[in-house]
Amino acid sequence: MRFIDKEAEFLYVPAKDVLEIARKTGAIPYDVVGAELTHDGELCSFDAVIAKYQIKDPALDQLATIVRGADTSRLELAPQAAGLYAISLGLSALFTDDHEMLKHGMLIYEALYTWCRTCQKEEHNWPPQT
Repeated sequence: MRFIDKEAEFLYVPAKDVLEIARKTGAIPYDVVGAELTHDGELCSFDAVIAKYQIKDPALDQLATIVRGADTSRLELAPQAAGLYAISLGLSALFTDDHEMLKHGMLIYEALYTWCRTCQKEEHNWPPQT
């Protein structure tokens, strides 16, 4: 969300209460049925954010494909989608505190975004050349 609001805060409430609490607090509901920023056909909530805020960034577009694959169980969309899906499930199992999970998850997304921008040509150097 740093592309939109570096100071964004996240509220975690039961899915059934998201729209009502968003209305009462002025928050932007996300990733629930009835919200503007949610799944639409084959697209996921991440795609909705990019479209709504008109973010133009080829690396973010590539990341969106990875996220879409992981978030919609279409792991064939990008080779990295299965890894992101596994990491997401692992984070969910590791953390009972949603804000702690978000903090660690954002680091994963930042790393993937950086890979999309600058690291794709990097190769392992093992075994070393002799």
